[in-house]
Amino acid sequence: MDDIEPVESGRRLRQVWISHPDQIEFLMSDTRRFLCEAIELAHVNLDNGGRPFGAVIVKDGEVVARGVNEILSTNDPTAHAELVAIRSASRTFGSPDLSGCAVYASGHPCPMCMAAMRLAGVGEVHYAYSNDDGAPYGLSTAAIYADLAKPFSEQSMTIRYEPVRLQSGLDLYEAWQRKQAARS
Repeated sequence: MDDIEPVESGRRLRQVWISHPDQIEFLMSDTRRFLCEAIELAHVNLDNGGRPFGAVIVKDGEVVARGVNEILSTNDPTAHAELVAIRSASRTFGSPDLSGCAVYASGHPCPMCMAAMRLAGVGEVHYAYSNDDGAPYGLSTAAIYADLAKPFSEQSMTIRYEPVRLQSGLDLYEAWQRKQAARS
């Protein structure tokens, strides 16, 4: 077995030994392991009356945050598993910057979650169930992605730019820039 070379996949691998002498070692990727953890969280959430979604955030090979979909328990439509995990990771790090982190989600993240992950600096997203997998169960966000890909004027929701400014005081963004400069 010394002449068998592992295949490089760009992911760190965890070795699991098979006891039968004729079998070679089995390698389970961290990606699979973290996705399985997200799916297990989703199952527990489902058993607790929640929706079937879970997520873990990983940095340097370690889970730093976990989340489950809390929409039904909180009546908060933004309480998706990925966002719950992002909020937890941000509190853990004391920063909204999650650069160097990866998100592992049980289901295809919705556009809101994808945007939040981008804003937080998450570098990788992995998911186990696709929108196609979820569609027969009413768990797909493909229609939202399709709607958001259209120009504002063609989307199902009315979206308009209204350039309103206060008559007195600094412009809002200029005031923000000055406050940021003062903190530096």
